[in-house]
Amino acid sequence: MQRRDILKTSGLLFGSLLLGGLPSALEAKPDKIIKPTQQNPLILDSNENSLGMSPKAKEAILEEIPNAFRYLRYDEHTIWMDLIETLGTNFNLKKENIILGNGSSGTIHSTIQALAAKATQAKIPIQLIVPELTFELAQYYAKPLNIPIVKVALDDEMNFDLKKMHQSADNFKGLSIVYICNPNNPTGTITPSTKLDKWIEKAPSNTFFMIDEAYGEFVQDPEFKSATNWIKKGKKNLIVIKTFSKIYALAGLRIGYGIAMKDTIDHINQFAEVDNINSLAAAAALASLKDKVFFQKSFKSNQIARKMLENTLNELKIKYLPSQANFLFYQIKGDLKTYQKRMKDSHILVGREFPPYLNWNRISLGTPDEMEIFTATLKSFRKKGWI
Repeated sequence: MQRRDILKTSGLLFGSLLLGGLPSALEAKPDKIIKPTQQNPLILDSNENSLGMSPKAKEAILEEIPNAFRYLRYDEHTIWMDLIETLGTNFNLKKENIILGNGSSGTIHSTIQALAAKATQAKIPIQLIVPELTFELAQYYAKPLNIPIVKVALDDEMNFDLKKMHQSADNFKGLSIVYICNPNNPTGTITPSTKLDKWIEKAPSNTFFMIDEAYGEFVQDPEFKSATNWIKKGKKNLIVIKTFSKIYALAGLRIGYGIAMKDTIDHINQFAEVDNINSLAAAAALASLKDKVFFQKSFKSNQIARKMLENTLNELKIKYLPSQANFLFYQIKGDLKTYQKRMKDSHILVGREFPPYLNWNRISLGTPDEMEIFTATLKSFRKKGWI
């Protein structure tokens, strides 16, 4: 559901709340979906949570609407402070270790700006080191600041080549920003913590790690451990970036956060937008953190959907990467644009291009019922010789 739809629906429903009783529209929508059409396609292109947000998050939004004419306040005993304190407690850290942002993108943006300013002030060069195939937003924000971008090719198994990334940082006489998306988008694969930790532990202060864990809550592989452990150890040249867009299904409300040492947070906060989150998003995020039942429902639904898709891809002998996220990266026959068009003609929206892997596609894991529709479409494509 998009933000404008939430507000429109919430505004209508608030009146019925005053008349008594919680309206049925607030209850979790059923998992069953109707067959997609041109007007209502099956949307599997942006790694959203098709379950929709927690019912408790919807309730929290409605409860907060009467206060929405006020600016969000930043003193104690407010939703903003309650959210920051809850996040700090959940990670066994303090509120000073948390920064909120307009989705994870807001924190990525302000971090890039803060580090660019630091390099300018110190009169040293700066570079951004990224894997060749990863989420592009850090690069998007670095370009207007004229920060050189060093792209390091994946290894033969399509994993990050940490050794070459490490070398790029060591050989640079300046500040290196290292962007690590873990699990990676679009591959869905993880970088084992033992491998990453070896670099982080010995990295000098002029190597700064941006660890994007937008999909961390979906991971089952024990080789993954959140990099927040380094903040507990006092590591200052690192920030972990997370979001409420994925497992919590608040993508349209645009709320995320960063976790780092207090000095790091204080510096980045100087470059964050004022009032960068809204009261409805804060209320929904806080309610979502407390709704453990919905969290488990999202996690289990994603597991089932992933297994369904893997079974179909195995049956069709289609190559794919082992995903630990809420999407999967698989190889297609022919070029992606043709595949996208054929899927769109079948009323299914699939993922965008990720150069240079133009014969691969990223597909979001919808609900199990949505994946039934998608896997049936894949099988029909095979019969036509399209995949």
